[in-house]
Amino acid sequence: MPRPRATAIGFSAVLLWALLALFTVGSAPVPPLQLNAICFAIGGAIGIVWVIATGEARLLRAVPLRVYAFGTVGLFGYHALYFSALRLAPAAEAGLIAYLWPLLIVLFSGLLPGERLRAGHVLGALLGFTGAALIVARGATGFDGAALPGYGLAALCALTWSSYSVLSRRLGSVPTASVAVFCLASAALSLPLHLALEQTAWPMTPLAWASMVALGLGPVGLAFYVWDIGVKRGDIQVLGTASYAAPLLSTLILVGVGVAAPTPMLLAAAVLITGGAALAARASAGARSQA
Repeated sequence: MPRPRATAIGFSAVLLWALLALFTVGSAPVPPLQLNAICFAIGGAIGIVWVIATGEARLLRAVPLRVYAFGTVGLFGYHALYFSALRLAPAAEAGLIAYLWPLLIVLFSGLLPGERLRAGHVLGALLGFTGAALIVARGATGFDGAALPGYGLAALCALTWSSYSVLSRRLGSVPTASVAVFCLASAALSLPLHLALEQTAWPMTPLAWASMVALGLGPVGLAFYVWDIGVKRGDIQVLGTASYAAPLLSTLILVGVGVAAPTPMLLAAAVLITGGAALAARASAGARSQA
């Protein structure tokens, strides 16, 4: 698969993640871990259907157990750490720390064979982080020492997803179909935690049911499959920087449906994130031309 095409496919995950907030709000009052279990089950189910339809089931038998463990830790670990961080620390501050993962992807990618980290990649990622910070931290009131455990979990959250994404590049021979197993295993781990820590609640309206199903089909389903293709075969540095578009697009969608109000901050964030992504893409283009 051509590198630009794989990058574009990977970026479609960012577009799907932009719908995460909208669908999560719409799925209330389902608690996080229950939502996690249901959505990962849906995402895994559509993957298994696709695997059977394409005749790739035999490929799954050849995947080592350690790879399945790695993928499950990546998907489940990220979400478990994220939800836990938001329980122990203010959402704005914890979310800002957790959103260091695109920057870490760009930095860690320099350790991959065949990849060259250029100044434009780093500067672009920093600009993107600044733009995302304007959005994510708009409700921040300052870092509270009592919330340090939550901040620590948020940092582990960022480290988990960036490590999963970069190390997936080293597993380029592992079929994307294996993501279906990652999702089902994540659902299986989420269910007992939900039963132990949360009170079960179900959607109250048809719209809430539709939001929950849409989460499983898109942001917590298809997104992981296309992201796997992007980080394995695409330009991982451009993908990392472009990932900062997710909070911007998410906020714009909420503005569009009337849940949030437009502000000058959104324009500034858009300029920073778009400029950062363009700078990273230019650095990648320069690296290819010199190769």
